[in-house]
Amino acid sequence: MRKLAFLVLLISFTSLSGIAQNDIEFKEFTLDNGLHVIMHQDNSTPIVVTSVLYHVGSKNEQPDRTGFAHFFEHLLFEGSENIPRGEYMKKIQSEGGTLNAYTSNDITYYYETLPSNKLELALYMESERMLHAKIDQIGVDTQREVVKEEKRQRYDNQPYGTILPETLERAYSKHPYQWAPIGSLEHLNAATLDEFMNFYNEFYVPNNATLTIAGDIDYKQTEVWVKKYFSEIPRGDGSIYRPDVEEPKKEEEIRDIIYDNIQIPAVIQAYNLPPKDHPDSYAMDMLSTYLTGGESSLMTKELVDKQQKALAVAAIPLDLEDGGIFIMYGITNRGVEADSLESEIDILIKKVQEEGISDRDFQKLQNIIENDVVNNNSSMAGIAQNLSQAHVFYGGAGHINKTLEKYREVKQSDIQRVANKYLTLDGRVVLHYLPKSAQATPEKE
Repeated sequence: MRKLAFLVLLISFTSLSGIAQNDIEFKEFTLDNGLHVIMHQDNSTPIVVTSVLYHVGSKNEQPDRTGFAHFFEHLLFEGSENIPRGEYMKKIQSEGGTLNAYTSNDITYYYETLPSNKLELALYMESERMLHAKIDQIGVDTQREVVKEEKRQRYDNQPYGTILPETLERAYSKHPYQWAPIGSLEHLNAATLDEFMNFYNEFYVPNNATLTIAGDIDYKQTEVWVKKYFSEIPRGDGSIYRPDVEEPKKEEEIRDIIYDNIQIPAVIQAYNLPPKDHPDSYAMDMLSTYLTGGESSLMTKELVDKQQKALAVAAIPLDLEDGGIFIMYGITNRGVEADSLESEIDILIKKVQEEGISDRDFQKLQNIIENDVVNNNSSMAGIAQNLSQAHVFYGGAGHINKTLEKYREVKQSDIQRVANKYLTLDGRVVLHYLPKSAQATPEKE
């Protein structure tokens, strides 16, 4: 029985490796206005994903006007000169489609999934967003309220919801990564309509965008439609603002306490990372998985299951274009002090730094990563996103077929090396989230 189970497991991994080695084919071209277009054909299912990645995120904002990129994520669903207000989503959904968007520190990404016979509609809709977006005072006022409500729900009223902005604020002293994409509501309230228009005209232009179409398509017809709807859009004037700021290396630990509307303390640690396309990013991602990636990870087994000092632990390598941060957090078990949990986290990090990981754990880690890479490209939505990001961040869409190879190049010793190189105590940020009830009240005179 054990031999049979082992054989099934072996076959599954062998099959997985075979799938992972199949290249994702694509075609690409660039219009005269600078719009880069990537197409991937897969006629197995009659659906198509259309996406536009704008190379603008919170890092492209000015310090006194933060939150613009995230605000535009919402505002560009308002409609256009040819699409009535409030009809953008309805048009896609009425044809059986779904759509969404997200904003990060580096990009804004829009995408919709539709039956493949509605591809022309998707291209028309995205071209309208790029050329004729409805930016007026009514839309600005409406979306301000939407963003305010989102901030209340996701940050202000969510337990531990401010971890990201509080951490970024301390992890960066010079680079605009120091504020989260949600930005400042005060800045949005103070901004004029002209300021919003200028932001749109600078960043939401074809020469700052990547259009990706993946699914049940015909290459020739798709190219015809792309040129029909996007060729007329003028190239953006002038240069596009990219912050040329080098974040200085921190030499001392930054430590603080955040009193929040919580019942159970939490410990947050953040370490600076190299730029997104740095070779060490793959080893750091694997280290993250080893430390907290699932129920069998080192910290989950040790701190949650064995010692029962934490209710949950997680590590998130926030890989960013100009250099991100490795965020690790743990929520204490009832009755456990934050200092105690922090000490145990540090002991486990030190163990990896001094001993590395075992052969067995490294093999298991490789299998997990390979599975993740395959799963990331198992849907048209995943392929579209990965193709566009490969083009923008990694020098070309072909990087999508090199990702697994990059992970396989990571040696067992590299896990130990990056743990020592980046998880340094002298330059990290440590936050203790404590209940507001633990905050000392001023004594009355």
